[in-house]
Amino acid sequence: MTASRTIPASASEVFSLLADPARHKDTEPGDWVRDAVTTEAISGVGDVFAINMYREAGGGDYVIHNVVTAFEPDRTIEWEPGRTDETGHLSTGGWSWRYDLSPAGASTEVTLRYDWSRTREEFAAEIGGMPPFGRDFLEASLASLEAALVN
Repeated sequence: MTASRTIPASASEVFSLLADPARHKDTEPGDWVRDAVTTEAISGVGDVFAINMYREAGGGDYVIHNVVTAFEPDRTIEWEPGRTDETGHLSTGGWSWRYDLSPAGASTEVTLRYDWSRTREEFAAEIGGMPPFGRDFLEASLASLEAALVN
């Protein structure tokens, strides 16, 4: 599922926000994403950053650990959310968030892709199916990203 939006900010400004775990709450239109556990900026593929989350239907508060799977400054950033077990082993759930940035004059065309194609069936059933939201959620996420950059 994808959505795109032209945002009146440079690709560098957009990428900086996306690479800052403390700013991820600014990309979400509701109250699902909370504060960052990891405060260091994302610097490359393989980085793991943790975010406090909340989802009523998911049992309330939880922490998600995200593994960065694509990282090209000012162009692309992607991560796969997962959870750690009691030994600290991280397993991803089979879905990913990807932002592709394309300069458009003084603005940036931002394409957000949510891919759940590798989500395990048992997990998808546990949360009531995939995706857990519609395309309008992606569009609202991009509007939130724009508001965070423009205001």
